[in-house]
Amino acid sequence: MSYFKNIKEPSKIITAIDTSIKFPEILEASREKYINDINLFIKLVNNSISSESLLKEIRSVDIDSKQRMSLLKLYRRCVCPILDTEMTKKIKKVSTEMLIDNYAYSFKDINILKEQLKTMSSDTLSALAVLIGEYDFRGQSGYLLTDRFFSWFEKQFKDRFTIDGPRGAGRDIELSTICCDFDDNCPCDFVIFNVNDNRLLAVGFARYDSTRGGAQSDDRTGGNSNKVDKIQRYCEKSNKKLKIIFLSDGPGLLHNDTWNETCHIDGSWNGNVRVTTLKLAEERIDANWLLS
Repeated sequence: MSYFKNIKEPSKIITAIDTSIKFPEILEASREKYINDINLFIKLVNNSISSESLLKEIRSVDIDSKQRMSLLKLYRRCVCPILDTEMTKKIKKVSTEMLIDNYAYSFKDINILKEQLKTMSSDTLSALAVLIGEYDFRGQSGYLLTDRFFSWFEKQFKDRFTIDGPRGAGRDIELSTICCDFDDNCPCDFVIFNVNDNRLLAVGFARYDSTRGGAQSDDRTGGNSNKVDKIQRYCEKSNKKLKIIFLSDGPGLLHNDTWNETCHIDGSWNGNVRVTTLKLAEERIDANWLLS
């Protein structure tokens, strides 16, 4: 039976985690962070004979990878918005020639860009810095959510259970690296072990949603059900007992479609699946359930 279906005021169990810088403070902060990258971009533009040659220069191995990312974001904003930064950063796998062959038709003329940058005001420069740093805080709320849950769990179950996984940015734990007979793909955010015999007790997935709805929510909720199915099939095949914890928090959890799916998945698989927020952790995650 779903615990979440009986919650009358869902907003009271949510913890909102704010990691962003507000406007207009973000203008000065972004300018300070990206001013050197913007100045280098302007220099490269002025020294380039074409937008194609500018892209080649930015993607050269002579430029530090971190600064190259900023330059590629600037290129996308100023020259070609349809270029995917995640693709252009792969300088060894994706050739510059391929990018030029496929997207050069939409490149802004280098002479127009030179003129625009020459007359760019200080306020416009700050706005540009904000644009290239728009995703700087992406994922930070999720990292804080996981870190707070880890801290609570370690204090609550000291000497009884251990929890392992990245507290911040880091590689997910593939369940197959913990259970050698698990032959499917199932990246987890954390795993819980019994201290006494080092037995795996639970697999966890954490997600903070500042906002969620529509197709994004459909993808998320369907993915959660798929994880449950994979682990349930594995346990039935191997005769092992595992619990599944979905640590979900943030205002996005309150969207109707996301909330309804949370109510549906909580308590599923004969009670082996539990959803919790930070505020509900003490009530939802207990030793008896983990060991049952």
